[in-house]
Amino acid sequence: MKQLTWCLVLALALTANPLAANELASIKADLVTLLARVEALEAENRQLKSTAVKPESANHLKFKGDIRYRYESIDVQSKDPRERNRVRSRVALTTKLPNNIKLGIGLASGSSDPTSSNQTLGGGGSSKGINLDLAYFSWNSHPNVSITAGKYKNNFYSPEKNGLLWDGDYNPEGVAITYDNGQLFSNFALHWLDSDSKNGSPRAAVGLQAGYAMNLESARLTFGAGLYDVSVQGQGVFRGDADDFFGNSFTCVDATTLSGCTYTHDYEQVELFAHLKTQIGDLPFVAFVDYVNNRAADDLNAGWSTGFTIGKASNPGTWQIAYIYEDIEADAVFKALADSDFAGGVTDSKGHVLKGSLAINKNWKVGISYFDNVSNVDQGADKDYNRIQFDTALKF
Repeated sequence: MKQLTWCLVLALALTANPLAANELASIKADLVTLLARVEALEAENRQLKSTAVKPESANHLKFKGDIRYRYESIDVQSKDPRERNRVRSRVALTTKLPNNIKLGIGLASGSSDPTSSNQTLGGGGSSKGINLDLAYFSWNSHPNVSITAGKYKNNFYSPEKNGLLWDGDYNPEGVAITYDNGQLFSNFALHWLDSDSKNGSPRAAVGLQAGYAMNLESARLTFGAGLYDVSVQGQGVFRGDADDFFGNSFTCVDATTLSGCTYTHDYEQVELFAHLKTQIGDLPFVAFVDYVNNRAADDLNAGWSTGFTIGKASNPGTWQIAYIYEDIEADAVFKALADSDFAGGVTDSKGHVLKGSLAINKNWKVGISYFDNVSNVDQGADKDYNRIQFDTALKF
């Protein structure tokens, strides 16, 4: 465009020369016509760009991820103290398709452990593993109903994301159905533990949960109940070593060598929960209580967790502190899917958790967590368990 403009200016200047006027008259007319045509084409191009229709999936494509660096120190009674540095890295891609369908794919660091994406640093700087963390499709068959299948985020509601029944990193595999109208909600799911019949009878955790959220002046109260059936009696472990029952009761063919070990009980877990969100002055305040009872065991079958959070680390310079107390008997929950940090990820334990975090900006947060726990409580052989974690986490 600029070159054509300068040519036109030059042509106009040359017309001032009487000797060249006749010869340049036609050139001038051609340049004016060409310039008008170029301007018309550019206007048409702008119009086409403004009205162009992109593929619907491209309009809804979202990419997000996070990275966390953690230093932690673990001190367990009768064991040598342990220190380690760990990273967690996750990325996820989602898109929306016609007919209210959503697809999601995610990758994460760590091992095959379903309750942790942490990767311990070491091995002389060796490359670290990346695993399939999410792979699902979700269909909104109704404005309030979604049906999800594959490997997806846990659809069961956990008050304040506590890990009494479900670890925060646990992404189940199976089918889930969720209903939520803003107040009344219900969740159903079939989570496969082993779906391949060559390993024996397929095993799954089946659950149904319902709750109600109501506004109380400046507060919001959510309460509900759930029933989860994990039929594992007489089955061996689904991951880890042959004796990794995470505190749940088990029976072995040979107790000396720990061979032929299987779960002693099924886990018919009945959960009751309540979750309150309100303000104390200018600060957000959250409190919760979560209770579970395993009807398939006659004793050592109850667990509960309660806590509160003050503040919210979200905007730059904001902070939050949290306190949790948990008491979980040996067979209260199927522990292979529950919190892997509290008391080292075993049942038959109780104790306190203190947490604090500060938002450097909207994408960067630093925090500290301290676990003051006791394990082997039901056995009458209390073992102190102390753990401290320093985190710095960034997301995009």
